[in-house]
Amino acid sequence: MKLIRFGEAGKEKPGIQDKEGRNLDCSSFGEDWNEDFFTNNGLSRLKSWLGANQANLQEIPLSARIGSPIARPSKIICVGLNYRKHAAEAGMAVPEIPIIFMKATSSLCGPYDPIYIPKNSVQTDWEVELAVVIGKRAKYVSKENAYEYIAGYCLHNDVSERDFQLRHGGQWVKGKSADHFAPLGPFLATKEEIEDPHQLRLWLKLNGKMLQDSNTSDLIFDIPTIVSHISQYMTLLPGDVISTGTPAGVGMGLKPEPKYLEHGDIVELGIDGLGISRQVVMNDPEA
Repeated sequence: MKLIRFGEAGKEKPGIQDKEGRNLDCSSFGEDWNEDFFTNNGLSRLKSWLGANQANLQEIPLSARIGSPIARPSKIICVGLNYRKHAAEAGMAVPEIPIIFMKATSSLCGPYDPIYIPKNSVQTDWEVELAVVIGKRAKYVSKENAYEYIAGYCLHNDVSERDFQLRHGGQWVKGKSADHFAPLGPFLATKEEIEDPHQLRLWLKLNGKMLQDSNTSDLIFDIPTIVSHISQYMTLLPGDVISTGTPAGVGMGLKPEPKYLEHGDIVELGIDGLGISRQVVMNDPEA
């Protein structure tokens, strides 16, 4: 299945994308795609419900806003320097254990919402990433059992402000958490939709120019390792998002000079089987 959410920000309704690529309204299912949904065996119940009701669902207008495919999770957890070539472009050693940091859940937005350049920003950057969505409570998980705890996968742009991240006290969360810094989607693909999450092309273009073009086969720490590792330090709740890292080609690492996002830029990104998103960059209207 492919889960979507649509409608005004903060008032999204649940839906699915069918095999023909049509977005269908699942409001009559009576639940949002949130922690309670995943906790209570929602994916299995939804599959059964669709078997009886999908033919009667209304198609969502093409003009409808697409939101994050999951309601605000309890946590967005990110893995830093998890692609070999990205670690090299950043001039940092390949980590011996996963580097973990948090991203405020208030940064979550839809896949076509604008990226906001925050007040006093000088280095807002892009990062295409594969995101893993947790399907059930996970604590002290083994690598061998990690896939049992995964609901599915999403496309994520881990937007980052490098000056905030690296020179405002060394606390990465400061550079990761501004509003609209986590465009997620367009949909959540349940895990049976993705044959091998470690063989997916992921890419990002800025104003039509390809800047990131890699494959999840370059991950330093694979998905079972990441899920297991994080679960040793915190309880992962259903609906939590783990963003698995970005490949080479971010603005900070460009040669001969770094490049950062400016008002009016257009960012497009995609992952095999997980769709394409597009964000227009604009100065934060509240700045």
